[in-house]
Amino acid sequence: MTSTSTRRTAEHGSFTITRTYPAPPERVFAAWSSRDAKARWFGDPAASDYALDFRVGGTETNRGGPPGGPVYTYAASYEDIVPVERIVYGYTMQADGTLISVSVTTVEFAAAAGGTTPTFTEQGVFLDGGDTPAVREKGTGELLDALGAALA
Repeated sequence: MTSTSTRRTAEHGSFTITRTYPAPPERVFAAWSSRDAKARWFGDPAASDYALDFRVGGTETNRGGPPGGPVYTYAASYEDIVPVERIVYGYTMQADGTLISVSVTTVEFAAAAGGTTPTFTEQGVFLDGGDTPAVREKGTGELLDALGAALA
């Protein structure tokens, strides 16, 4: 039972972010589908707690956080993969074992002049003030910037 002093909230939000990278669609898609390539921008390549099983029905997990800060746990499940075109997955985020969000994400890859423009769209519910759509969008933008650096 929830304590009367704990306010439970569910904030819904969605956002779309696009970037254009000077790399062909196959290389940008591989940056999402290969464990080693994705770990260079999304996880710690040396981390034993980062796992990627990139296939429909497969999962991805990542744990970590700032020194002395909360430990975040990302757990995803792949629902649809069309090579070099689209990835659809659902995922949860926890902070120190407490569920803070549940999201559905689509990444669409489009050839662009001199490269690739992926479009990242996320729809989520952010729970009990542990995360917000604005914070998630900012963090996702930073990850997509890290992807650009890894592709450079």
